[in-house]
Amino acid sequence: MVEYKVGSLFAGVGGICLGFKNAKTKNSKYKLLWANEIDEYACETYRTNFSHQLLEGDIKLVLHPEYATDESEQKYYKKLHDKILSEPIDILNGGFPCQAFSIAGYRKGFDDEKGRGELFFELVRMLEEKKPRVALFENVKNLVGHDDGNTFRVICEQLDMLGYHYTYQVLNAMNYGNMAQNRERIYIVAFRNSEDFAKFHWPLPVPLTTTVKDIINFETKENEKYYYTEGKYKGDIYKLLVEATEDDDSAHPAIYQWRRKYVRQNKSGVVPTLTANQGEGGHNVCIIKSKYGLRKMTPRECFNTQGFPKNFKLPEQSDARLYKQAGNSVCVPVIKRIADEILKAIEN
Repeated sequence: MVEYKVGSLFAGVGGICLGFKNAKTKNSKYKLLWANEIDEYACETYRTNFSHQLLEGDIKLVLHPEYATDESEQKYYKKLHDKILSEPIDILNGGFPCQAFSIAGYRKGFDDEKGRGELFFELVRMLEEKKPRVALFENVKNLVGHDDGNTFRVICEQLDMLGYHYTYQVLNAMNYGNMAQNRERIYIVAFRNSEDFAKFHWPLPVPLTTTVKDIINFETKENEKYYYTEGKYKGDIYKLLVEATEDDDSAHPAIYQWRRKYVRQNKSGVVPTLTANQGEGGHNVCIIKSKYGLRKMTPRECFNTQGFPKNFKLPEQSDARLYKQAGNSVCVPVIKRIADEILKAIEN
């Protein structure tokens, strides 16, 4: 069995890593060497579920430890830097931060004041340093049209200058991952070798057989903290929810969205796109109606919706942090299917 070595940037809780870990063919599979993530709570979740090395810290300082503010920090990042550069990798993957390009955010792109848009160039530096055979990047669908296409043009130009042959597709989790979530994301696959590139094929659509009943617990009462009750929240949230859900058919559970000032029913029969602020009352908070009342999805149900297996462990953290981690992650089955196709293209 041939093993192809994988390094992961912006790993989050490990959704992309898990997709690669689950992918294999008859003759080959992936070996996860290391992953990098800056968020300490996402790192805790990652370490709870993976045994390979997680390099915790700012990727900009990992690649440039001399920029660290003091000697101890420089030593720490120099150690991470040496680890990343010490062993060749075949695959580099990364879901670089999407908030700068997302419709749900402020869409400032490379001009994002928090520097999130610029983090793509750290991926470019890693491609220059490591020269992996293949790279996989994931981001929001809006990346293609951001700034009238100029942002995506810059990304493509960078790959061209590095000599990579690339292809991209916008894939929906419910069509390509058999997950009951309407989640469209762009995936970019780049190959150093033109022969590998010529053999790569995007996965084909698959029937959606997973339903919301497979990922959401409609039959058991959850913790009271998840339920909406009269007087629990300011304003008329509860009244609007009750009015909007009165005609719900319990045989076909519907998912609703609290949109700050109004309620929208999602008639597609799947969960709307999960966001990082799912638990904070912001955009697209998913509401379900069961015989026990109206409630938010639980963090576990959000991870289910992203295709994480039931045995994926969630550490003892606040719900807000777990919601953020699930919303920032990827649909694992979609990643697995792409990773399967990459293996078919590169194996001898």
